[in-house]
Amino acid sequence: MKQDIQTIEDIKLLVDQFYETVRKDNLLGPVFQERIQNNWAKHLEKMYSFWQTILLNEHTYFGSPFPPHITLPIDARHFEQWLELFEMTVNRLYKGEKADEAKWRAQKMAQMFQFKKEYFTANPEKKPLI
Repeated sequence: MKQDIQTIEDIKLLVDQFYETVRKDNLLGPVFQERIQNNWAKHLEKMYSFWQTILLNEHTYFGSPFPPHITLPIDARHFEQWLELFEMTVNRLYKGEKADEAKWRAQKMAQMFQFKKEYFTANPEKKPLI
């Protein structure tokens, strides 16, 4: 029986397996590889902290997640694929309140990032807050 997300080890497993899937994905893989290149360890550490802060209420992430995404060559298809792969990974590994929260938060982030990306693309004179 699947357990819920409870510890940083659970977060690390989720993040590692999710990004392993992303790296192999025909749509997302090239975008991530272009941006992250050989800095995957650093990126994964940042993602562990991000999700640890959000799901476990252990404040280890300090930053602004949107600005690094503003210049990426992505659109609605990328956000949809990212969300599909994230939800698939969560569903494969976990079940419970935190797993549901992870999927809900990912949906909201994907929506917000997509809306902000569209806004700043349509209004290049505007600068996002960092």
